[in-house]
Amino acid sequence: MAVSPRETRRWVLNRYWRSLACASLLFVVLVSSVAAQVETRFFRIGAAATGGSFFEIGGVVAAAISSPVQGSACASGGGCGVPGLVAVAQATQGSMENLRLINSKQLESGFAQADLAAMAYSGTGAFAQEGPMPRLRIIGSLFPEALHIVVRSDSPIRAIEDLAGKTVAVGEAGSGTAVNAKLLLAAAGLGDNDVTRRNLRPSQAAAEMKAGTLDAMILAGGYPVPAIQELATAIPVRLVPVVGDVAAKLGKEFSLYTSATIPAGIYRNVDTDTASVGFYALWVVDADIDADLVHDITRAVWSDGAAKLFAGIDPIGKQIKLANALNGVSLPLHPGAARFYREKGLAIDKLSGADDPKKETTE
Repeated sequence: MAVSPRETRRWVLNRYWRSLACASLLFVVLVSSVAAQVETRFFRIGAAATGGSFFEIGGVVAAAISSPVQGSACASGGGCGVPGLVAVAQATQGSMENLRLINSKQLESGFAQADLAAMAYSGTGAFAQEGPMPRLRIIGSLFPEALHIVVRSDSPIRAIEDLAGKTVAVGEAGSGTAVNAKLLLAAAGLGDNDVTRRNLRPSQAAAEMKAGTLDAMILAGGYPVPAIQELATAIPVRLVPVVGDVAAKLGKEFSLYTSATIPAGIYRNVDTDTASVGFYALWVVDADIDADLVHDITRAVWSDGAAKLFAGIDPIGKQIKLANALNGVSLPLHPGAARFYREKGLAIDKLSGADDPKKETTE
């Protein structure tokens, strides 16, 4: 019997939550047993709000690197995950909050857009008032993201400039989407008073689109964005392209913005490719996390077992692979991750600023 992509995605995520619940029960048993030989460690991954790509991917990544009871390590060809590790995807406001929480040691790791990670590390752009965040390091690049501008299929909005005078969801306050939306509208010459902006989570924005109280919603994410996918099954929608002078201005002012294409068929009734701009989603980690642990986490996320989990969230899962792990890297690699990539023969020394100045002494 054929299984739909959505059912497959739900199966993968349900497997993660069931595994985590079972892991918790097993942990209780092991703690009370003298037979327990693996120290259990917890590792948080800051994702984003439910309904976005980060939250969905976060659950799968957490499942891929977790192995709460003693077992064979990835390197020995056995069951994968890091022995003794319980990883949990944590709902947050997105890239901006994740970067702040990691730098302040309130999270071990989290996902962030490459452009925002670079701003945070250098203390520029959206982080100019806060100053540099030197604790940020990279585990790897996960997948490309694209800016989505979603309207109803019968909407008169055909270009970004047509958003003037409209009510638009621009992402939750503190999210990467909120920053991207601000830059996008500014590039189109639309100021604060030209557009009624609503700071909404993806699921909230989709609900208001269905209710007809929004003219458009802007979301940054790897396609398909779950909230947009669900919306497209409820009402006919269309994607507005990001092209011409607006795309050129963004690419010129922000070097990590690149051209992107949202393929036809990703969302129901969207039957043509949509040109946009995009950037890479990076997995960021605290610089002080143990290098051996980060090495093992990096190995686990690029293992064959993890690849099978990622395959369940096609098409985005197909893009999460070792060959793309250094795409869009915009700040130093964590020493543990750098060691893994060297072992795999990847040319990390050619990356601009990609190696951590605090070198491992155990290489």
